[in-house]
Amino acid sequence: MGVKINDLVKEVRRTITFENLFNKKIAIDAFNTLYQFLAIIRQRDGTPLKDYKGNVTSHLSGLFYRTINFLEHNIKPVYVFDGKPSELKLDTIKERKEVKKDAKKKLEKAREKGDMEEARKYAQMTSKLDSDMIEESKKLIKYMGIPVVQAPSEGEAQSAFMVQEGDVWACASQDYDTLLFNGKRLIRNFAVSRSKKVKDTSVTLDIEYISLNKLLDKYEISREQLIEMGILIGTDFFPGIKGIGQHTALDLIKKYGNLTTIIEKGVEAAGKNINLDIEVINQVKEIFLHPLVEKNYPKLKWKGIEYEKIKELLIEIHNFSPGRVQNALDRLRKLDQSSTQVSLDSFF
Repeated sequence: MGVKINDLVKEVRRTITFENLFNKKIAIDAFNTLYQFLAIIRQRDGTPLKDYKGNVTSHLSGLFYRTINFLEHNIKPVYVFDGKPSELKLDTIKERKEVKKDAKKKLEKAREKGDMEEARKYAQMTSKLDSDMIEESKKLIKYMGIPVVQAPSEGEAQSAFMVQEGDVWACASQDYDTLLFNGKRLIRNFAVSRSKKVKDTSVTLDIEYISLNKLLDKYEISREQLIEMGILIGTDFFPGIKGIGQHTALDLIKKYGNLTTIIEKGVEAAGKNINLDIEVINQVKEIFLHPLVEKNYPKLKWKGIEYEKIKELLIEIHNFSPGRVQNALDRLRKLDQSSTQVSLDSFF
């Protein structure tokens, strides 16, 4: 989910293309990406792709073909995996499980009625990523010669730290929490620009680039103030204050400076006093200001592709189409390393 600041970000986000990311190293939020594949790569009735043993393979399919697209565009991906979640995130995880449970019931009813459109909608909400799927995803990534980094906790925090260290250029995630973790550069919709049918209207999902510094400068706030806005709005670590959205949160922080002052002055919003536990606030702020990250992660290296191991995993173990896999591997062999960079240094 992440913090909802999409309206505020609209003012500073820019549309880019793969060409603008030529030879850039990008840290990808692996869990975020795999859940996307589990949600969207499905059959007409919402059933995910499966092998002959009934194992879900949607995540492997999406990971394989999208990573090839990155490599073909001379982009150097790094996949960063989540570790153990913070205790403050457990309520969010519990809430998500309840949502999936409810969606599963609605999915069954939709299938009973023969409403495939409804079935697919609810099926997308039931996605589950288990430990076996995670480990096989890591295997596939490594077979493709791509670095894998295991975060001790939040993958977004680890990615942001890697940008700060200069080992990668940007973080790729759908969640704006990356910005609260000090992710200097955030990329969303990190895939080839494509059209998606939404209620019979074709819209294009462009790759978005957001600069944290430009966001802070635009609203004349600090990152700590952005974090406090997130607490008011709601993050994965705190539910927020009901009735307070992103614009109200910005107005409050701009007017009073910080949450401590807001609480001390008994400020009202959404018809009630903003009464927060300062200790909990500080705990949430600590997660973002001083996150748990692996500072001594292995040096990032992009290695040779292990073609036979990829075929073994996808074709022999998960019965992917041999022809399609072979065609994809042939694309990798024919990569043209002499692509011309489209320079937009002043743009960034």
